[in-house]
Amino acid sequence: MSEHISSRIPERTLDRRELRGLVDELAADPAGWGDLVAFPADGGRHYASLYRDAYVDVWLLCWRPEDDTGWHDHDVSSGAVHVVEGALLECNPRIGGEHLETVVAAGRSFSFGPDHIHRLTGAVERSVSIHAYSPPLWRLGQYSIDGTGVMRRVSVSYADELRPLDGISAVA
Repeated sequence: MSEHISSRIPERTLDRRELRGLVDELAADPAGWGDLVAFPADGGRHYASLYRDAYVDVWLLCWRPEDDTGWHDHDVSSGAVHVVEGALLECNPRIGGEHLETVVAAGRSFSFGPDHIHRLTGAVERSVSIHAYSPPLWRLGQYSIDGTGVMRRVSVSYADELRPLDGISAVA
């Protein structure tokens, strides 16, 4: 599988446009990831690493509505997401106003830079998405927003599964 993906990726850091093109291309070819789609009976988001080198990493994620990343950024990495099944809800924080919520349906994609803060949840019972990051993820910033609107950032490893920080609900 890695050879299948590596032949599509140049040996350099990719920009947002290139990352979006990559996830769109990979989504159109389920032979490289379709056998990894799973929705564990005990719940929880399922994810599988599809590819990682010095310049990019690619993930497959399977979601249910209760799966929530919590507020986070991607440190120094840009990224792109393509929803291949179902839908995801992307939420962007707004200080002093309602958070911006966008439903990203199957067949749609979006990209973002390292300054992007968001949270993702499954919008329907079964959703599948492909994510690519460049440079590869090593650290992420995870945020909490308390009832008074104070935001805090905690640096976490890319290997840690993102979840809402304790006591923080989906809508702050």
